[in-house]
Amino acid sequence: MLPVADSRAGGKLVAALLTCDIPRYREAHKAFMKALVLKGYDQSNLEVITQTPNPDPISWANSIRKFNAIGADVIITYGAPATLMALHEANDIPVVFADVYSPVECGVAKGLASTGHNMAGVSSKVPLVTLIKTALELKPIRSLGVVYTGREEGSLVQLREVRRIAVQMGITLSEVNLAGASGLDAALATLFTARVDCIYVSECAAGSRGFEKIVHRAGELKIPVLSQMPGAAQKGALISLEADPVEQGQVAADYAARILGGRKASTLPVATPKKVELVVNLKTARALDLHVPFPVLSAATRVLK
Repeated sequence: MLPVADSRAGGKLVAALLTCDIPRYREAHKAFMKALVLKGYDQSNLEVITQTPNPDPISWANSIRKFNAIGADVIITYGAPATLMALHEANDIPVVFADVYSPVECGVAKGLASTGHNMAGVSSKVPLVTLIKTALELKPIRSLGVVYTGREEGSLVQLREVRRIAVQMGITLSEVNLAGASGLDAALATLFTARVDCIYVSECAAGSRGFEKIVHRAGELKIPVLSQMPGAAQKGALISLEADPVEQGQVAADYAARILGGRKASTLPVATPKKVELVVNLKTARALDLHVPFPVLSAATRVLK
């Protein structure tokens, strides 16, 4: 049960909304909480409530409306879906977002210098072309399978980006719209029937929840999996290119502290990730009978053996 607004005894109230129960959001929020303490906010002067609703628009909207009702001083959102919902539902409460891929293209921000709204935050955009070019150094890719979710704007932005890269590189795409876990088997069957050379899993709730299954089923057919989702390589992806969730949470905490101190959210620029890791999984490469050339190992910031 959410607390009533007058129970804070003069302290501040921060309300956090995670798009759904995804590990990278939990990690970012944990870092957010630790960073707030370092900035002088603890249980004596700050209350933080967290909502992790089902991944659907009605649930996200209901959570934001609850935050309005209890009079939150700042709303923190993780992921593009929750952030876009807050943009429309948060009334006059400032919003700080984290882990939003390409906020301008997602519709969260009007520009990087300022969102143009009563919100500020940090982007999780990393160069997708680097991920695909690195994969091409391990094996030829003529056909690329893409797993995305049509109702998540960040996933759609990544799909459009993959399409642009595919045109430039002469790669054919096989796209599957994964609305939920129940559609995973059918989506994989579509990709396998198309005989894709590689599968790219965009950042989406359904793809995250079914990621290990995607990797396992693809691995049986010697098909490598790529992703930008943090932790993807640890779960068996051949290559991942990851914005650090800890940094996302720390930047969000810095912005939240500034806003709690009186700064207007619209005056803060959209932050971009500084800590980006290119992770190569050598164990997966061996299982797929792929040789990882030295230039790839040199470019990788982390190699999993």
